Amino acid sequence: MRKIKIISDSCSDLTAELMEKYDLDYATMYFVRDGKENKASLTWEQYSPAEYFGMMREGEKLSTTQVPAGEFDRIFRQYLSEGYDVIYIGISNRQSGSVNTGTVVAKEVLKDFPDAKISCINSLNGSIGIGMLAIYASKLVKAGKSFDEIVDEVTAQRKKVNQFMTVYSLESFRRTGRVENDEAYQANLMAVKPIMIADANGAQVPVKKVRGRAASLAEIVDMAAAAGANDAVQDDCVYVSQADITEEELEDIKKLVAEKLPNKKLVIVPFGPIIGVSVGADAVGLWAFGNEVTYKAGEAAK
Repeated sequence: MRKIKIISDSCSDLTAELMEKYDLDYATMYFVRDGKENKASLTWEQYSPAEYFGMMREGEKLSTTQVPAGEFDRIFRQYLSEGYDVIYIGISNRQSGSVNTGTVVAKEVLKDFPDAKISCINSLNGSIGIGMLAIYASKLVKAGKSFDEIVDEVTAQRKKVNQFMTVYSLESFRRTGRVENDEAYQANLMAVKPIMIADANGAQVPVKKVRGRAASLAEIVDMAAAAGANDAVQDDCVYVSQADITEEELEDIKKLVAEKLPNKKLVIVPFGPIIGVSVGADAVGLWAFGNEVTYKAGEAAK
């Protein structure tokens, strides 16, 4: 019986510690600075998160790539040759074409490994929301579930990953094409902070606007609680991704989570190089399993 390897991509925002703990790997994307491609490493060999988001604060315009076909070919062949079947859980196809590319490459690679399996799953999520599904899949592997059982279960859980994120501005989202339904959110965003979710189709959508930074941080925790995060059984943690926010804000979030989500452990991770380009410096989001996401872009904003 072949072993099973769970992989994600540079958008999963998994830390080295989480990848080691859950035996995960990822396909590498690239960010572009001054016309040069750089590996979007989740272990931050080239820049620290503070340096990376500092560049953005200073006005540098960074761009990103999806996972190259050659990278999928490399990582698929590596694990198949080691006796693994591979489940790749990638960023929402409403935000990147990586899952589609992976699916095409997988078909070619499997011609050389006729007894192996590769599944490419559209997570309908971004950032640590992808990572959460990868962690969940890893637990299913450890529990002895079959390849097909894991694929089915991860697919069934995608819409139960809830994202609540606040950003300083939608400018980065607009520039990278990763936001929908933003017409009503153009005015005075220095005072009014948008709350973003990943909708039922995996699109990034602003669904609410809150006046002031402190209120927006409280709102994302309140929304997670209202979405049933405290009682979700898929994971005993909730996850906060952050783009070099202040220590004071981190402490505020810790207190809010302890108060509103007392059944959960809090895991704080940095936004990675790819998602970081979209969200911009000082963004912060909370991800948790909870009620099924039903909202779709185009519905009336709350």
